[in-house]
Amino acid sequence: MPGSAAVPAALIALAAAAPLWAQTLRSGGDSAAVRRAVQTITEADVRHRIGVLADDSMRGRRTPSPELEEVAAYVAGEFRRFGLRPGGDSGSFMQRYTIRVTQIDAASFVMASGRGAHGHWMVGRDAALVAGSLPGAPVSGPVVLFYGLPPDTVRPFGEVALRGAVVLHVLPPTQIPQQILAPIIVRGAAAGARAWIRVSNRPARQFAALAAAALRPRTEVAGLTAAGQLPIPVFEVRDSTAAAVLGAAGEDLATLRAPGARGVRALAGVTGAISVRRTVQSETAAPNVIGILEGSDPDLRREYVFFTAHMDHLGVGRAVDGDSVYNGADDNASGTAGVIELAEAYAALFPRPRRSMVFMTVSGEERGLWGSRYYAEHPALPLANTVADINLDMIGRNGRDTIAVIGKHHSTLGEVANRVAGEHPELHLSLTDDLWPQENYYSRSDHYTFARRGVPILFFFNGVHADYHRPSDTVDRIHAEKEARIVRMVFYIGLDVANAAARPEWDPEIRRRIVGAAGR
Repeated sequence: MPGSAAVPAALIALAAAAPLWAQTLRSGGDSAAVRRAVQTITEADVRHRIGVLADDSMRGRRTPSPELEEVAAYVAGEFRRFGLRPGGDSGSFMQRYTIRVTQIDAASFVMASGRGAHGHWMVGRDAALVAGSLPGAPVSGPVVLFYGLPPDTVRPFGEVALRGAVVLHVLPPTQIPQQILAPIIVRGAAAGARAWIRVSNRPARQFAALAAAALRPRTEVAGLTAAGQLPIPVFEVRDSTAAAVLGAAGEDLATLRAPGARGVRALAGVTGAISVRRTVQSETAAPNVIGILEGSDPDLRREYVFFTAHMDHLGVGRAVDGDSVYNGADDNASGTAGVIELAEAYAALFPRPRRSMVFMTVSGEERGLWGSRYYAEHPALPLANTVADINLDMIGRNGRDTIAVIGKHHSTLGEVANRVAGEHPELHLSLTDDLWPQENYYSRSDHYTFARRGVPILFFFNGVHADYHRPSDTVDRIHAEKEARIVRMVFYIGLDVANAAARPEWDPEIRRRIVGAAGR
């Protein structure tokens, strides 16, 4: 070309090889070593592991159960065999949480008295426990009357002090949704209120059912904040039983409940009290299994890439076509097998990834994300140093060459996933977006507990099918060859994240919506 200098052939070759160099660096520095590691992820291994996890002898792996403990021991044994470092309690692979069944004592009561009147409501009969965290000891304090809905939701109580008070809230004539009442109660608790008593005009039969529910046994995880739980106890009593107390204090119930009525004031000389006792009927425990592969970089090894899957399912239940074992082969022996395969592959890779890799199989997902929520509130490794969570939940069925990756648009992890998929056409795998947004799957698996605390996530999910949550979700219906390709894709994506110079970054608006403006 006129006016141009000749370019040495060696430089041309060097320039052409540059993208390959970059890819090799991201993949761990030795592409042959990466290929050897990824080849440990096989169709035969996937099928075998799902066969172990979803065998009839595991009786559906309900949380808690002896069979779930067997599964956890199997996973821990594999992690130990691969040479992973234990990440659980007391130097073990197991992180355990306590599950309690408790019942409110029928002698529990709610009370408001003073100025010659006395309201004494027995929980389960005259008072319904609606929501909130129960106090560990009896509570008493001056009564503050609150009626209607406040015009100012930022300062709903105006200048009235709530410190140490029991709020008696006369509800409007029509039922108010909990999502409207809850923020008011939260603000009251922040202002120092110790309990909340709602006075309602709920029909007698409906109220009786609500009250009776308070005495039923309830299952809870010790040390776990219930999702959306209000910080103080909220009770409800009927207006006919509260009218005398209000009348003695100079208040007319009909006036307080008139359309548009609203206000807040202390009821001089009236005291409220709450006494709720609970007995523990049973106490068991359930495991998460955590294995750690330490990274090779002296600095980045203190950052962590997580791979998660839930190992529990529904257990033994109602028989369908003569079968009562809910095997959960796809949901979620498939994801658990995937995490084990990933642990084996990364452990076989030298040099190791720069960041540390953490493999966690959790329990209690089917009962409200118990295990992952417990981990998020009691993390074995700092959440601030957890750069990503890749969650596998149901990856063994449906389209043979597609897998949905939910959350791709939420962070730069999606860009990584799309690029890596393009770099590996040999896997014949298309990574689709969320195909079922109306189902809100994003908040229904274990990655969500990480996302809520600011950790970028990817959720690999093949969607539900006719065998979902049925005894027919069995091993023979798994597409093991497809799953092996999915797990290999996850291997490459996770390796890229582990070796990248920078952490994944959220889309700021999506982070604000999921995590909250202040973060966690």
